[in-house]
Formats: sequence, structure tokens, C-alpha cells
Amino acid sequence: MDTRRIPSLICFLLTALVLVGCTSARGPKPTAKLEDVITNTAGGPGQREIQEMNDKLFASLSSAPQPGEYVITAGDLVQVSVFETQELQKEARVGARGFVTLPLLGSVQVMGLTTAEAEKKIEDLYRAKYLHDPHVSIYIKEQQGQKVTVVGAVKRPGTYDYPARRRLLDALALAEGLDDKAGKTVQVRRVIDDPNNPTTFLVDMDALIQNGRTELNLEIKSGDVVYVPEAGTVYVDGAVKKPGSYPIKKQMSINEAIAAAGGLTMSADQNDVKLVRYMDGGKREVIQLNQENIQSTPFTLNDRDLVFVERNAMKSIFSSFSVYLGPFGGVGMSRPSE
Repeated sequence: MDTRRIPSLICFLLTALVLVGCTSARGPKPTAKLEDVITNTAGGPGQREIQEMNDKLFASLSSAPQPGEYVITAGDLVQVSVFETQELQKEARVGARGFVTLPLLGSVQVMGLTTAEAEKKIEDLYRAKYLHDPHVSIYIKEQQGQKVTVVGAVKRPGTYDYPARRRLLDALALAEGLDDKAGKTVQVRRVIDDPNNPTTFLVDMDALIQNGRTELNLEIKSGDVVYVPEAGTVYVDGAVKKPGSYPIKKQMSINEAIAAAGGLTMSADQNDVKLVRYMDGGKREVIQLNQENIQSTPFTLNDRDLVFVERNAMKSIFSSFSVYLGPFGGVGMSRPSE
């Protein structure tokens, strides 16, 4: 090995040490002691509580769709009319990317807009260059329709059409509300870029319905999947191979939950685990755990518990890159998968 290359290796190692503080975001900060939480834990929702949630769910629904609230989607056949001139009337189908082609304007993005919003957009475009005060109307001749799928612990699972902008509570109402086995956390899964890796939003139904946190009433997009897990679900996140939600088996431990999530990744810090637990009154506590108290403390997981495994900063650096000596004495790096 050429000793002249050694400084390059030392430089890389020093850089790695500096980057230890620049790893991915850490989990929640502890807020409570383990022994205090064990003595005061919350149970799952009962049948009466589910009925109360359903009553409030239906009472808080959005009003019926009004004319002009239909949301245009790919495949719709639209007729665009400009009252000031018949020559600008056009019938066009919305393309897969959401555009229609109109006289003088060319391609105009309309997908995701309500008919009223699209009319105003087209009026503004014509007004900017061609007409003094245009009046545009859009008639939907063929509707492809937006769809939402609601599955899990609801009374009538299925895929539903919805013509106008709707929110999470509206989607649950389409499925006739929660059933008696429903948990209190609802997942909204949405494909944004990669169909194989959808984005998942977790919504606390207690906070939304019981406490009036209306910002949690997410707007539903076409293609969203709303999943209501049954009571008795644990969430595992952080440095595990398959983050997600898992049914709680009888007397399920933290280590069993981690195993259900595929086990730890190479960068996991098994002595830095956090448990987020719902308490009475809707309060949530974060408990710091390590392998010693995980093994020695006799407690099991509750419905809606979240287990978060932190990453070891040094392991993250050296599991992300491995250093090797090249054939001519140079230093190289490769990124192995976890």
C-alpha cells in the first residue's frame, strides 16, 4: 500500500466523525418515567365510546356538494364555453397529466381544480391576452370520478366515488362510520411519487373528533386509501427494517414488536428505544428505554403504543459507507443496503 495515500483515509475518517452529529432526525424526547406510566395506562375504546365517536363524526360532516365543486380528474370529458365568442368553445378530454388543450391558450392544467376554479383560471388566461371581460363555463360531459378506498374496522369497507372535495370524516361516513372493533388511530395512505412507497398519515381520532382538532381532518385525494386498524395495534418506527403498524398479540413485548417489524437495521441503537403511550384524558407520554429495562420490567404493549428505535450515530456513518483500499492504493467508498 502506498503510504502517501494514508492521509486521504485519515481525512475521510475525521470527516465521518464530524458528520456524526448530522445524521437523520431523532425520535421524540422523553417526557415521563417508565414506572409512572406502567401504573397508569389507558385501555382500548369500548362499544359505547365508538358510538359516541360515530355520532360526532356524522354531526361534523361537510355540507352536500354545491354546483361548481366537482373536482376535475384525468379522463374527464369537459366542454369549455366562452360566452363572448362561439369560436372558442371546445370539447376536450383531460389528459393523464391533467391538461386540456384550448383555442389560443394551448395546454392548460385543470386536474385537481373544481369546475369553478378551472373556469376562473381560464377566464384569467383569456383576459391576460385576448378578451376584455370573458365569462367561461365548464360542463362535465363524462365523469371518470375521484375514488377513495376505505378499509379496516368500518361498517361498510369498499371503494367509493366522490364528486367534490371531501375530507377524512366524509370518507369514513361513506363507509357508514367506525365499527365496534375500531381503534383510535386512522391511517391515510397516499401515493405521491413512488407507488411502491406511499406516504402514510396517522390521524388521532380522539384529537380530531373529541377535542375538535379540525386541522387533522385531512383533505382526501383521489386514490387515497383510508385504513382503520382494529383496537390492539402497535406502531413500530425508526431503525427497523419494516416500519409500520402491527396487531398486538396477547402479552406482546417491545422486542416482539420489533421482531414483527423485521428486526433492527445495522444502524440501530438497541439501548436507545422510546415508547410513546396514550394515557387517560388523551395525554401522551414518551418513555426512554434500554435493553436492560426492556428485559427486566414486566410490561406489555397497549393499543396505539408507538415503539421508536433510534439510530446509533457512529453506526449510521459506517453502515452507510464502507471504506476499502483500491487496487492502486486509493481510498474508495461503497454504500451497502441495510
